[in-house]
Amino acid sequence: MSHHLNDTIVALATPPGAGAIGVIRLSGPEAIAIADRAFYGKSLSAQPSHTVHFGSLRNEQGRILDEVVATLFVGPRSYTGEHVVEVSCHGSDYILQEAIQLFVRLGARLANPGEYTLRAFLNGRMDLSQAEAVADLIASSSRASHAIAMQQMRGGFSDEIKKLRQELIDFASLIELELDFSEEDVEFADRSKLEALVHRIQRIIKALLDSFQLGNVLKNGVSTVIAGRPNAGKSTLLNALLNEERAIVSEIAGTTRDTIEEVLNIKGVQFRIIDTAGIRDATDAIEAIGVEKTLQKVQSSALLVYVFDVAATQPEEVRADLEKLVHENIHVLVAANKMDLNPYTKQEHYFPKDSPAHYHWVPVSALNKMNVDYLKDSLHDAVLTKKVNLESTIVANARHYEALQKAYESLARVLEGLSAGITSDFVAMDIRAALHHLGEITGEISTDDLLGNIFSRFCIGK
Repeated sequence: MSHHLNDTIVALATPPGAGAIGVIRLSGPEAIAIADRAFYGKSLSAQPSHTVHFGSLRNEQGRILDEVVATLFVGPRSYTGEHVVEVSCHGSDYILQEAIQLFVRLGARLANPGEYTLRAFLNGRMDLSQAEAVADLIASSSRASHAIAMQQMRGGFSDEIKKLRQELIDFASLIELELDFSEEDVEFADRSKLEALVHRIQRIIKALLDSFQLGNVLKNGVSTVIAGRPNAGKSTLLNALLNEERAIVSEIAGTTRDTIEEVLNIKGVQFRIIDTAGIRDATDAIEAIGVEKTLQKVQSSALLVYVFDVAATQPEEVRADLEKLVHENIHVLVAANKMDLNPYTKQEHYFPKDSPAHYHWVPVSALNKMNVDYLKDSLHDAVLTKKVNLESTIVANARHYEALQKAYESLARVLEGLSAGITSDFVAMDIRAALHHLGEITGEISTDDLLGNIFSRFCIGK
């Protein structure tokens, strides 16, 4: 990716399509001058930063395109660290496109995806981890994903990584100094203190690595499958959870042939609920495909809501179904449905107390919406089994996870080297590797390919 920071760029900063207002953003050394040539009102070049001005936008022939409000940010006190002008127009596609083309004719060029945030990073307004959090914040669709993105964007994660990295640099400099005096056989770095530091940094990194599974779930939503036998009430339960008639409900067994996916927000955590075809020996080729899809969805999901009819399903059938469905990385809730038909059903009838299988038991009547709120609470608790403080540092980015993993491995090699009594140059090499991987997270170590991959996923106006 080439970085033409001397260009002035322009793009629509609001979503495309008709609306009340559309905002066009200019950024670069000539942003104010270019806007001034089209803006009729006060001279923007003569105005102080962080001021708002009303006027009209006119083309080269003096024809009024729109009455607008121009917001002025004089660099470096702006999002990108450059001169920035945001022009708020009426949200007509025609007006917005005419205005953007006017700014292009006056000397700006169209921005690339993520180029505004890339410039903010390159100009030192934020580090790479914070820049990535901008995209996560825009994409956040629940309280939990919003909290993680905000915490990262405000520098909480970056500050923690930078602090660890600086402590390691302080020791690394002493090791490097030893290399300069290798002939004198001197030792500047206390090996026992270095070993204690590496152990402490590893513990912190391990906690961050352990948070990734939860962070990824909170960021992307919890994949949750509703499965069970035909006519167990799976689709009725989905409708009850969503509080709408989303799935077709019928007394005819095998009504659901394909998966149905919907999003449910429970206490700020987003669940991707998947209703599946009933598990049984299929009667035709289409139903067989549906059953196969059910098994595939269960294998790739984090949560399973197994639904069974308490009036029609025997305990050994329930246990046989769960034996097919349960895998190592899935949390299971057993929804004992149609409890209104058999209210004396108890968990121990299906899972004796000495049974090795321990599943969370939720008695429900999906048709009557009995205990549906308790099921929602159980789903939420299944994800947040520990009291999670969403303001604490949680890793939710796969790139960060990979860099932390590599840093952890490099530090493990440092400890192995210290234990084996290897020479300072090899210890220094492993410390440099750990510093490199930690630096990749915040952007202190970066490449054009890395930056191109990250910022190409942003929207054009950001």
